[in-house]
Amino acid sequence: MIIHPLDNVEVRDDGHKYAIRPIAPGENVIKYGMPIGHAKVQINPGEHVHTHNLASNLAGLLEYTYKPDFKPLTIKTTRTFAGYLRPDGQAGVRNDLWVIPTVGCVNDLARRLADAVGGIALTHPYGCSQLGGDHECTANLLAAFAHHPNAGGVLIVGLGCENNTLDSFKERLGDISKLNIRFLRAQDDGDEYARGLELLAELDAACVKERTDIPVSALRIGLKCGGSDGLSGLTANPLVGRFSDWLAAQGGTTVLTEVPEMFGAETLLMNRCVSREVFDKCVAMINGFKSYYERHGQPIDENPSPGNKAGGISTLEDKSLGCVQKGGSSPVVDVLEYGQRLCKPGLNLLAGPGNDLVASSVLAAAGCQLVLFTTGRGTPFGTVVPTVKVATNTRLVKSKPHWIDWDAQGQPDTDAFVEFVLKTASGEIVTNNEKNDAREIAIFKDGVTL
Repeated sequence: MIIHPLDNVEVRDDGHKYAIRPIAPGENVIKYGMPIGHAKVQINPGEHVHTHNLASNLAGLLEYTYKPDFKPLTIKTTRTFAGYLRPDGQAGVRNDLWVIPTVGCVNDLARRLADAVGGIALTHPYGCSQLGGDHECTANLLAAFAHHPNAGGVLIVGLGCENNTLDSFKERLGDISKLNIRFLRAQDDGDEYARGLELLAELDAACVKERTDIPVSALRIGLKCGGSDGLSGLTANPLVGRFSDWLAAQGGTTVLTEVPEMFGAETLLMNRCVSREVFDKCVAMINGFKSYYERHGQPIDENPSPGNKAGGISTLEDKSLGCVQKGGSSPVVDVLEYGQRLCKPGLNLLAGPGNDLVASSVLAAAGCQLVLFTTGRGTPFGTVVPTVKVATNTRLVKSKPHWIDWDAQGQPDTDAFVEFVLKTASGEIVTNNEKNDAREIAIFKDGVTL
């Protein structure tokens, strides 16, 4: 398959690239109509183009020029889904009880309480012995989770001596008058487990019980890829991109993260920013992540992973140009920092790494009720919201049917995929990560642990 008329490589069924004309040493290799690196040696027609003869062009911080190139959306909401309308106006697609520990010391207590009521414990190893930005990341992310619409009720469990104290955490939560939320400090007198069960019973009694028809404009969907292969940018990611465009045109919200997997494709997103202000935020996000790499003395082109390479992805530009396909062609309405919650409908960019667990977690914390997770290699992972696994190839669907929810190669129809996502949001379809109880979070860490 030749993806773009300007390409000098084609992609075969195995996801790998082969030259369709001579490529001289130093000449750019073109895929998706854009450079994915340069030839290290002479490459002749028909030769395999991969890590042995292709090198990245990526460098450090760059200056960018805003060149707007997008079409404004015409919003028309005509569809609904069956969801849980919360007192704060948000809409949940699930009605779970969440137990959120403020510190890793009470993870076991949180798990036992959640298990007792069929809830979900958002366990993590942090909340104490962290400094500066890491402490802020932890506390902000957990506070964002406490506002999540998929949680019919939230029990916050603290220990009593941690940095992330219950008192400071309550302040960070802001207005909780419309949240169904309770607090438990384990070091207080009495049986903390028994008291936790009492509080969970109160939460369950107070939560909304019935689904109602809600416009799809209330949906906020995270976009993520993991275990990608050479077909990711040809099957699953474009399908998710078409869904993203559909939802944005309905007044809904989609979110693209994995900032390092925008490197090499960032200008495609920057030129779709709806204003100079959003463009400037996008530039700051891209260069901020590059600075993070440089601060730790790491090359920015270290990605892709061994599994990505085995699947046909050669350079980070190759991976990025396939990755951003998930964002479709809609305008970029906002750029959020790590731990911020969504506030603008349409396509948003969100600061976060490529790591599957961390990126999926920050999407969920931002308020996404679902995550569409494309994969060519496969993974059983899921975060605390339904994580729809979209396979790039039918072979993976057949080998791992207990992981995969949708076959993008065998079922590429956008309308059918839209119906599948709406049925999942309405609770008619349960995702495999939910069936397997693969639901967890991971929090970004950059600095010192005391």
